[in-house]
Amino acid sequence: MIVAWLGFILAGYAVVGNDSIQTLGTFLSSNEDRPWYILWIFAGSILTATLVYGWVNYSGDVSYSRLSKYPIPENFGWAYLLPPLTLMVLTRTGIPVSTSFLILTFFNPKNLGSMVTKSLLGYAVAFGAAIVVYILITKAVEKRFIENPIKKKEKQVWSVLQWLSTGFLWSQWLIQDFANIYVYLPRSLGGLELTISLIILLSLLAYIFYGRGGAIQEIVKAKTNTVDVRSATIIDFIYGLVLLYFKELNNVPMSTTWVFLGLLAGREIAVRYRLEKKVVGKTWKMLGMDLAKVFFGLVVSIALVFIMRWLTGGSI
Repeated sequence: MIVAWLGFILAGYAVVGNDSIQTLGTFLSSNEDRPWYILWIFAGSILTATLVYGWVNYSGDVSYSRLSKYPIPENFGWAYLLPPLTLMVLTRTGIPVSTSFLILTFFNPKNLGSMVTKSLLGYAVAFGAAIVVYILITKAVEKRFIENPIKKKEKQVWSVLQWLSTGFLWSQWLIQDFANIYVYLPRSLGGLELTISLIILLSLLAYIFYGRGGAIQEIVKAKTNTVDVRSATIIDFIYGLVLLYFKELNNVPMSTTWVFLGLLAGREIAVRYRLEKKVVGKTWKMLGMDLAKVFFGLVVSIALVFIMRWLTGGSI
């Protein structure tokens, strides 16, 4: 039981610290003038509502049935702490690795293929959707955003829209990624377990907000005009719609990191092309580095599975 709760805490910190920047990165960037605790209260309220909704409607299963093929292992030893510990180290370096591959693979390596397939599809759908959308709106929307700094009255309207789009996206992301955290706890939680786990997650979220996202936030800031509240709102809404689609598709866990980077890559290419009539080598290099980091995370997760088997004498 100690290993389970320690694994939950480590996974919670690693997942929130690494993955939350996908959904909250643009939100943090465009609200840097607001106190961190106001942003935390907003995000924490949605987290609480999403968690409790899943608990009530799925008979205590807060993963929304995404852990149905990931049973609690019979030999729950200390070796199971390796995935979140590794993820914490990689998060500190700003590498956007996939928590789904790093953590869930340990509990059932046989499902790695289906996760990779769905994640690749997620990257492709987000990439394609972003290119189509931004090819259409860049000249009329993004160009105007870049050339005309937002005015005070306009910002008030867009701030409301952004908070709504962020809330929608944040809830869809949580439904996908709760599985990566709660894989360490029983598949059906009691009321006390739910309360304790919620307090832990809210505390970890407060720490992340206090640090304004950490090193991985730079991936968001490096993209064109992502700190503009208007651009951030559009990014969040498109990302939320893509996650909603895959939520309804099936209950196979997937890498939201791949979806996020596919969206940013497609957006960057479309915006650069529409504004500059070309996509320079520097842009391709930046996007290639982002993708390389993601594949590095996949390689690490697969390597750790073999290390795990060796540590446990092949009993997993």
